[in-house]
Amino acid sequence: MKKSQLNPSAFLLVLFFSFSVSWAALSSILDVTPGSQDFLGCLQSNSNNVTSTSQLTFTYGNASFLPTWQVHVQNTRFLKPSTPKPAVIVTPVDETLVQTTLYCAKKHGYELRIRSGGHDYEGLSYTADVPFVMLDFTNMRSIDVDVANQTAWVQAGAALGALYYAISQKTDTLYFPSGVCPTVGVGGYMGGAGYGNLLRKYGTAADNVLDVRFMDVNGNVLDRASMGEDLFWAIRGGGASSFGIVLAWKLRLVPVPEKVTVFILNKTLEDGVTDIFYKYQLVAPTIDRNLHIRTQVFAEYIGNTTKKTIRIMFEGIYQGTSDTLLPLLEETFPELGVTREICEEIRMVQSTLVFWGLPSSTPTEILTNRSAIAKLNNKSKSDYVRKPIPISGLKKIWRKLMENDQSALLMINPFGGKIADYSETAIPYPHRAGVLLQMLKTVNFNGQTSDTTPTSLRRISWLRSLDELLTPYVSNNPREAYSNYNDLDLGIGNANYEEASLWGERYWKKDNFKKLIRIKAEVDPLNFFRRPQSIPVFSTPLSDI
Repeated sequence: MKKSQLNPSAFLLVLFFSFSVSWAALSSILDVTPGSQDFLGCLQSNSNNVTSTSQLTFTYGNASFLPTWQVHVQNTRFLKPSTPKPAVIVTPVDETLVQTTLYCAKKHGYELRIRSGGHDYEGLSYTADVPFVMLDFTNMRSIDVDVANQTAWVQAGAALGALYYAISQKTDTLYFPSGVCPTVGVGGYMGGAGYGNLLRKYGTAADNVLDVRFMDVNGNVLDRASMGEDLFWAIRGGGASSFGIVLAWKLRLVPVPEKVTVFILNKTLEDGVTDIFYKYQLVAPTIDRNLHIRTQVFAEYIGNTTKKTIRIMFEGIYQGTSDTLLPLLEETFPELGVTREICEEIRMVQSTLVFWGLPSSTPTEILTNRSAIAKLNNKSKSDYVRKPIPISGLKKIWRKLMENDQSALLMINPFGGKIADYSETAIPYPHRAGVLLQMLKTVNFNGQTSDTTPTSLRRISWLRSLDELLTPYVSNNPREAYSNYNDLDLGIGNANYEEASLWGERYWKKDNFKKLIRIKAEVDPLNFFRRPQSIPVFSTPLSDI
C-alpha cells in the first residue's frame, strides 16, 4: 500500500480562486466561536469542498454541536455543563478530512481527541482540560465481511454490535472474539486489546487483528507492511491513539457452531454460593475452552426484609449443544446445578443479546441501533486474580459489598485457555498465563444528578476502599489493571519514567511499557498524540533511565 500525505501548499493557489463559499459564509454556517476561526480557516484552505466540510464540522454556537457531542458519550456521568468540550467537532466521511483535521490541529496548536464509540471510562476521547478538536468517526463505520477468506475490514466508527450483525447476515458459523457491549467502537477497542466470551477459545480481539489502515502524525496512511512490525505491535493493545489514528482494522473471523448453548442461573448465600464461587475460581479457568462462565456479584435485600444477601449470577456460553455441555458440567462442576431446563441453544449473534441482558428473541437488528442500548453511569476499576481467593477473603468481600447502597457490581471473567497460550509480550496486553480471573469493580450514580453529589462521592469512596480491601487477593508487583478500563486514580504523571510507571506498568508491565515508550519516541517524537495516561515521550532517552 502506498503512503498518502497531505500537501496543503499545493492546493492553496487553486483553492483561493476556486472556492464558491467564502470564509465569511463558512463562519456564518458554523456559527464560529472565538478561538476556533484559525482552525476552521485552515480546514477551508485545505478542503476541496467547503460546503461539505461545513456540514461535517461543528462549533459550540452551532445548534448541532451539543447533540453531536452528547450522542456517543456512553458514560452519562460526563453529561454535565462543567465537562470541558471541544472547540470544534469534525465528523469525517473519508480519510482526506481526517488528514486535513490532523494537519490543522497541529498547525494551530490544538490537541486532538479521537472518538470511535465513546466508551472511554474516563471520557478521554471527548473531553480535555486544554483546547482540543474532537475527531468523531461516527460517519466512518463501513463493514466488509469476506466469508470465503474469514476476514472483515471494519472502519473505526463501527460498533461491535454492528459488526456482529453484519457477520450474522452472511453466516452463522463465523464470529469475532470481542466484547458483549454492542455500542463499543471498534477503533479504540482493539487498541486496548479487547476481550469477550470467546477469550478462552480464541484469545483477545487484538490477537485476531491481521492488518490496519492507520494515519501517523505526518498524515501518512499506513498498513501493516508499510508501518513495520514494531508499530503494528504497539497499536494492538498499547493504546493506538498514543501513536496515531486508526482508520480501519482487518480482522480474522473465527469458527463457531451454528448453535451455541447459553444458561443463566443465580445463587445466593442461602444456596451456599461462597463455596460454589470458591470452586468456580478453580474450575472456570481450566475447564474445556469451549465453555466460558462469566459471573456478576451483587449485594441485595432478601425480598421485602431488611436483611441483605449476596447474589451471584452465573452466565455461561458453550460452543456446542446442551447434550455435550451437561455431562461436562456434571463431571467438573456439579455444584453449579445447571439443568437442561435452563439451557437455550441459539445462534452466536443471539448470545450477544443474552449477555447484554436482552431476551434471545429480541430482533438482532437492535445491535445496529446505538440509541436503543442503555448507557452507563458509573466509575470503575479493574484487577486480575492469580491465586484463588480463600473462603475467608470471599467473606470479607461479601461483607464489604453489603455495606454498599446497592450501587455496586463486580463483573468477573475467567481466563486460561487460548489467552494464556500467547506470550505476555506477543502484543502489549500482558495479562496472560497464570491469570485466573479478571475483575471489573464498579459503582453507579443512578438516582443522582451528578457524580459529585454527597451520595455519589460516598460511592466513589466506597469503591476505593473496596480496592484497598482486595489488595491481598489480587496480583501484585505490579498490581495489574486493564487499559481499556482506564482509571485516572492510578495516576497521570508522565514527567519521567518513575511517574509514568505508576500507571503504565500496571496496564502493560515493565518490558512492554518500555517498548511502547521507545516506539512512541520513534513515530511521534514531539508527542502530538497525547492525553492523560497516553504513552509518554521523555527528554531523557529511555536507555539512560
